[in-house]
Amino acid sequence: MRRLLFTVVFSLVFPLSAHAAEALIAVASNFTAPMKKLAPMFERETGHKLTLAFGSTGKFYAQIHHGAPFDVLLAADEAIPAKLEQEGMGSRRYTYALGRLVLWSAQADLVDNQGAVLQQTPLGRLAIADPRLAPYGAAAIQTLERLGRLTAWRPQFVVGENISQAFQFASTGNAPLGFVAMAQIYVDGRLQSGSAWIVPQSLYQPIRQDAILLGKAEHNDAATAFMKFLRSEAAVAVLRDYGYTFE
Repeated sequence: MRRLLFTVVFSLVFPLSAHAAEALIAVASNFTAPMKKLAPMFERETGHKLTLAFGSTGKFYAQIHHGAPFDVLLAADEAIPAKLEQEGMGSRRYTYALGRLVLWSAQADLVDNQGAVLQQTPLGRLAIADPRLAPYGAAAIQTLERLGRLTAWRPQFVVGENISQAFQFASTGNAPLGFVAMAQIYVDGRLQSGSAWIVPQSLYQPIRQDAILLGKAEHNDAATAFMKFLRSEAAVAVLRDYGYTFE
């Protein structure tokens, strides 16, 4: 009787840890800041543990094909998760947010709210993410094309492997201008530093960022719980604070 009572009390006091699991999440670079906020929220709520890896969506795709043991991919686009699904390497895909592209400078007075600096003669470097690997880089190219300024600015490109590296080039002054993700420079709807132009979404294809459950992770409680958590009201509120939008 005493042993039974102890078992009942233990299960009430420690209901989460008895079923705690771990998941390895591959996270697109633009989603670094919100994910670092979401992960501890999720762990506190569920008792599960997340390990995070940050990088470009294109490189994650290659790593997954080479056997990287990721349980969930939070991509910066919809194309690569769709491709993984078609190849039978993932399931339960959905769009978790729409990304926003911003032209940004660490200098407080360089960029106005119309992006007029792009119409001027280029006088310095322009940082972008590699358009072959990073959707935000592809969006930057589309923007310049539609503005008729790609030819003028292309010789000034300094290309980062991913959007985090593009932001680093701009934030350190290696490039006075950079196309970055809104989530990198806006928190609670406010620009944290420098000057910026939020690029109209009519100038680039929607950056639909999809999540996908990978491999055999459908049997991983932490992975499946996180896929559900990412769509919760609490998670959506965090994403809105970082400038993401929703369809």
